[in-house]
Amino acid sequence: MKEFDVVVIGGGPGGYVAAIRAAQLGFSTACIERWIGEDGNPALGGTCLNVGCIPSKALLDSSHHISFLKHEAKEHGINSSGITVDVHKMIKRKSGIVKTLTQGISGLFKKNNIEWLQGSGKLITNTQIEITPIHNKAEAYTVSAENIILATGSVPFNIPPAPVDNDMIVDSTGALKFTGVPRRLGIIGAGVIGLELGSVWSRLGSEVVILEALDEFLPSVDRQIATSAEKILRKQGLEIRLGTKVTGTGSNNREVTVIYEADGEKQQISFDKLIVAVGRKPNTDGLGAEQAGLELDQRGFIIVDENCKTNLENVYAIGDVVRGPMLAHKASEEGVAVAERIAGKPGHINYDVIPWVIYTWPEIAWVGKTEQALKQEGIEYQSGSFPFLASGRARALGTTEGMVKVLSDARTDRILGVHILGPGASELIAEAVVTMEFEGSAEDLARTIHGHPTLSEVVHEAALAVDNRAIHF
Repeated sequence: MKEFDVVVIGGGPGGYVAAIRAAQLGFSTACIERWIGEDGNPALGGTCLNVGCIPSKALLDSSHHISFLKHEAKEHGINSSGITVDVHKMIKRKSGIVKTLTQGISGLFKKNNIEWLQGSGKLITNTQIEITPIHNKAEAYTVSAENIILATGSVPFNIPPAPVDNDMIVDSTGALKFTGVPRRLGIIGAGVIGLELGSVWSRLGSEVVILEALDEFLPSVDRQIATSAEKILRKQGLEIRLGTKVTGTGSNNREVTVIYEADGEKQQISFDKLIVAVGRKPNTDGLGAEQAGLELDQRGFIIVDENCKTNLENVYAIGDVVRGPMLAHKASEEGVAVAERIAGKPGHINYDVIPWVIYTWPEIAWVGKTEQALKQEGIEYQSGSFPFLASGRARALGTTEGMVKVLSDARTDRILGVHILGPGASELIAEAVVTMEFEGSAEDLARTIHGHPTLSEVVHEAALAVDNRAIHF
């Protein structure tokens, strides 16, 4: 039986990062991962790298270029008439990016002497794991570990009214494999995944209808930002139907029909393809939790304390499979922190300053409290906002929709939340995260010199606006 200091179950952004950090700290380390890539070969990176964050952003970027050529290039003096779209080549580019990055992780494992155990891992005890190899002909075997890190991630939710058949009805993975542009595309769910996938295929020419059961658009986002984003996305052509409960579907070789309730009435609509994007759930099936005595909550999440420790001694859990936001960067930071805690170091995670991003265009990004949360909690605050419309750089880019909003404590001026709707929001939010990590104030941001002309000046002006000192608006 092979013995290791640390064994990680799961090779996604939480698991592979935890394995690398553990190896850096001098532990003999193994990582168990069963993923099979598009080329039929084993692959590291998990959902995020193979069928999530990375491939979706590759397609979003490609579709954004097409949208620019179709709708904005003329203003720049660029004649783009007669452009065509090769979806096969676009998908091939996406797959190439994924393969390069997954091979990169494999290279990092070799560099750090991490043993990749290709298969599925199942807990036997808090020190032993049974591994079923990817290749069915190989026999299962057992390894032992002084410390185990569970990083098995999450899987898409399936709903009975719309069973995924990977043909007419697909989940987020299937939506990244379309070989043609559906003329009519339905999406169940107006969350992050639904909006991003809807943006991709809408830009490529699909008539996109998004069916959302909730009456409120992006309820976890600051209301002012969410309201503005909804208007922009509708203007771009996304038809978002709120308060619609899907009750059934039917399909043939040509189309899929969705039956739903809205305003107390039954209605139906037909599509060429239907994407189910109603969220994700923890991937704990087959982990051996019951046999090993690992505690799960009612929703299937592994129960952990503030240090990501489970009820089993020397067994930790991180990422989508535990409480908190299902975000790749959150999983990675938990992986680093756990590896350092195993080494006796003070692993650090500040859950109050985890950034969120929705990669529509314009992008939506935020960190900290929303204005509605501050009101609900009775916290006195100050607010300052500044529009990209007044930014010279945004004008030069031809992208002036959106704003930056800064919320700070009314007494101490400490920043409580920053919310961005606009170009480059995913990058701009990092400045807010750093400032909040160091418990900075709106005044700190306001007195920090920003380059001109840059989009970051909008963050600067929003901080100035907290004290009614914005210069350019």
